[in-house]
Amino acid sequence: MTVSTSPSTPGPARSRGALRACAAAVCCGLLLSGPAAVATATATAPVGRAHAPGPAEESGRGTLVSAEKLYTLATPQAAAAELAAAGFAGGTARHGVVAYRLVYRTVDAYGRPTTASGLFALPLSSAHRLRTVSFAHGTGSHKDDAPSMQRGAFVSAPVIAHAASGAASVAPDYLGLGKGPGLHPWMDINSETTASLDMLRAARAFAPRAGHSLEREVMVTGFSQGASAALGLGRALESGRDRWFRLGALAPVSGAYDFGGAELPALLAGRLEPKSSVVYAAYTLVAFNRLHHIYDAPGEVFRAPYDSTVEALFDGAHTGEQLMRGTPGALGDLLTDHGRDLLAHPTGGLAAALRTTDAVCTDWTPRAPVRLYMAAGDEQAATENTAHCRAALRAGGVSAPVIDLGEADYNGSRHLGSNVAATAAVVRWFGELSRP
Repeated sequence: MTVSTSPSTPGPARSRGALRACAAAVCCGLLLSGPAAVATATATAPVGRAHAPGPAEESGRGTLVSAEKLYTLATPQAAAAELAAAGFAGGTARHGVVAYRLVYRTVDAYGRPTTASGLFALPLSSAHRLRTVSFAHGTGSHKDDAPSMQRGAFVSAPVIAHAASGAASVAPDYLGLGKGPGLHPWMDINSETTASLDMLRAARAFAPRAGHSLEREVMVTGFSQGASAALGLGRALESGRDRWFRLGALAPVSGAYDFGGAELPALLAGRLEPKSSVVYAAYTLVAFNRLHHIYDAPGEVFRAPYDSTVEALFDGAHTGEQLMRGTPGALGDLLTDHGRDLLAHPTGGLAAALRTTDAVCTDWTPRAPVRLYMAAGDEQAATENTAHCRAALRAGGVSAPVIDLGEADYNGSRHLGSNVAATAAVVRWFGELSRP
């Protein structure tokens, strides 16, 4: 989950005016994006497979369609400046970074062939073999709300931070975002997992072209919506769904791991920030209805006039700013009595979807080291989510320390601030685990 507020800019610098606009909209944290902000350095070139397929890749999943060099940060200082432009600390930068957009073959939420894109960032290092980090980003609504579509931005900074520390940093845009076709199946763990796993495969196929190879163990992290995606990927890696990659460590940040049991109740009770609650409630009903039958007509769950407008706001073409303007400030103005009751007491397709979404901490037992990062007072992701995840892991015999990031802040948001603070902390932890 997250609805983050990184404005789209043509380069790493952001003006004070842009920051003020960002802060004004931070109540919901939604990525206020416009045209893609990446400066492209080279033309797209088709590429092929660099290794033999494993059992799960027989359909061509993970095959590269294209690779595009986006930009180069030639020195550690340039990488640190890129991070600073996004409001992140640059103290962990040890290398320059080169960033690519990969487009690759994967499957959609129904298992049908499709394509997706992602950001692949490599350190400018002489080391041939690199440790691998996968980062899953938070919620966005526009197709440009994705790591490969922005630079010097909230959504891409963690990817750059891990690469600047010396890792091969892999970040899926998810289905329907970035250069992927169709609509984004928000909070659909299965498709987030397949998109993340296939992005890893595409990165492994491309790495030799840049003079590198990827280590087998993957350090997996993700923020907000991406925290659940990270757990889904970790589960897939430990279950052997790829013939090469294995889970090395897991560090999710501020996730909605118990979306039905903790997040929605907190949202409906008014314990979270009101505007973000409105957007999350709308996104839940619209996105889940696309995959699981929840309502026949929008008027069943949304009040007028939003019943005729809210679905279009999540079409991938509307910016976060448009979404903010197009939704009310309170749940009572958005939801019908039935819509509210459906979120409070899910049945049918919504209940079935939530059982899958809420299983990311409960239906497996990680063997790799796990840390859960959060910020007390998070206004968007109820901290009960983390408590419930930790308890579920402990019941399976897993010790997963909770790292409270304190009064983390990003333009007035404790939730977004947790991503900033956690990025530096996770970079350091993954580095410690990777030392001989």
